[in-house]
Amino acid sequence: MLHSLLAQISTPSDSTAAALEGVSREETLSVLELIQGGGWYIMGPLGILSIVAVYIFIERFRAIQTVVKGNTAFMDEISGHIKEGNIDKARSVCRSVDNPFSRMIEKGIMRIGKPMPDIVMAIEAEGKLEVTKLEQSLSLEATIAGAAPMIGFLGTVIGMINTFHEMYAAGNAIELDQLSGGIMQAMVTTAAGLVIGIIAYLAYNILISKIDRVTFIMDEINVKFTDMLQEPA
Repeated sequence: MLHSLLAQISTPSDSTAAALEGVSREETLSVLELIQGGGWYIMGPLGILSIVAVYIFIERFRAIQTVVKGNTAFMDEISGHIKEGNIDKARSVCRSVDNPFSRMIEKGIMRIGKPMPDIVMAIEAEGKLEVTKLEQSLSLEATIAGAAPMIGFLGTVIGMINTFHEMYAAGNAIELDQLSGGIMQAMVTTAAGLVIGIIAYLAYNILISKIDRVTFIMDEINVKFTDMLQEPA
């Protein structure tokens, strides 16, 4: 009797073995399977938005970074020409330097001889125009940052609707694997939308900080130029 009891203890039952097998078995999902599980009608637009967001960030970052590193040493040469009364040479220097700062100062040089408020207004107007050029496509980046999570939530709603529909159609015979598809779609689309939205939001704020730096340089050059014009001859 003792021998049979030990045999029962040492030999697991079929149900216990199956349970242990189920616990030890691990299933993993690849990124492609997650995307497919989210549904092409939701993951497709999200994929397009992610590509557009990354493209805008790279293109605008390079353009703005070029402006930030732009040459501002031409101000010394312009100052010498203006003090000598050679306005044409000062304008030629501005045209030889292709960046927003030189174009802004050129507008001010063209107004020399007019009242100082008119000169300052011309410089500021050109500066705003240059900043507007740098800000192109940033509104689309901000739109993606807000729209991507909303599209992801839309996928969540659609996934849950499918899940409840399957529960209603199956009645009491519903199985867990019948619900997993809709629930996975709901979770995957939400996660994808949030990830894309976060990336686009961070990219937008990085670009805005770079443009703020450009604006600061423009203000600094504007002050130097106006001070130079007001220096005694």
